[in-house]
Amino acid sequence: MAAGESVIGAIGKSVKAVAKSRGSEWWYTPHMAAAARAIDKRLPLVDLVLEVRDARIPLSSECLQLRKTPSASRIIVLNKADLADRSQTKEWLSFFEKQKCMAFGVNSHNRDNIRKFLTFLQGRVRELTKKDDRAHAITFMLVGIPNVGKSALANSLHQVGRISAAEKGKLKHTSVTPQPGETKCISSLKIASHPNIFVLDTPSVLIPDVIDDEVCSKLALTGAIKDSVAGEINIAEYFLSILNLGEEYKKWEKLSSSGTGAVLTGEGSSSLGKKQKRQYQTDHTQDFIVNNVRRTLFDAVSSFSGRTDNGEDLARLIKEEFEVLQKVFHLPLETKECNFDRVATKLLNLYRTGRLGHYTLDRVPCH
Repeated sequence: MAAGESVIGAIGKSVKAVAKSRGSEWWYTPHMAAAARAIDKRLPLVDLVLEVRDARIPLSSECLQLRKTPSASRIIVLNKADLADRSQTKEWLSFFEKQKCMAFGVNSHNRDNIRKFLTFLQGRVRELTKKDDRAHAITFMLVGIPNVGKSALANSLHQVGRISAAEKGKLKHTSVTPQPGETKCISSLKIASHPNIFVLDTPSVLIPDVIDDEVCSKLALTGAIKDSVAGEINIAEYFLSILNLGEEYKKWEKLSSSGTGAVLTGEGSSSLGKKQKRQYQTDHTQDFIVNNVRRTLFDAVSSFSGRTDNGEDLARLIKEEFEVLQKVFHLPLETKECNFDRVATKLLNLYRTGRLGHYTLDRVPCH
């Protein structure tokens, strides 16, 4: 495990260096501090807080600013559930329920899932109006750390809610990018009528204090921390250590080159293979490239002669995986050091889009 621990330590050290820098343009900037104060001021004024977390890290993505918010007025939303281990998400939802916290798993890009979530929220609104006989518009506030998908969730709720309400007019939307911390101001979007329900999309907020190395690594891998802070190679090595020590890669056995399920390499004799090689060999998102990545990683781990629970052996395996992935991604072999950066970039993209399996990095606490 020393190899994984070494990478975790390197990521933690890099993040801490940025966090402690007074001139940091990323970690708890003056803008982020102002956003935290603005959220605090609005908390007493909203009807319900939707704390958006990343379903892959339900604990590490907690917004500590909301710890004092009563459970009755807060819903924990595990977004990006499509990227997490489904059975683990169910366990986390059960855990939160036992903790007397309302929780819901959601994929903000799945319209049917958003409809179910909206129905769930409307049910909660009916409970609120019964208790308080509220005649005013209901307001929800989305709060969370960077890159948990608050803006994407707000847009999806707005689009599905407005369409189901059969309202005319041009839909508004908030800016959505894969880069963390892009939302700069609080915006309001209508998501339902009768009663009118609005959702406030807020800027992302990180805690001002430095967190531990493992949490830093999980945040970096899921994209909550900019890759430039921790280093893409470090983050990709951390992912490979998780893959090599886990079970997910075993699902790719049918793709093994030693079995009957071998896949196209882009160098085959079939016309389809030739077409893919000619048109798509540099596009790592193409299915045949993704399958080759899976096959290569399966073969690398399953044929490895060392012990993955040994730090030095694990580090050697990760280096071998970087080297063979250069060929899979069709990168020129003569510029190895530069290529390792490019391998890391492509590998992280495939992980973050769910193409290399579904991982939940936080384990449910045992009680």
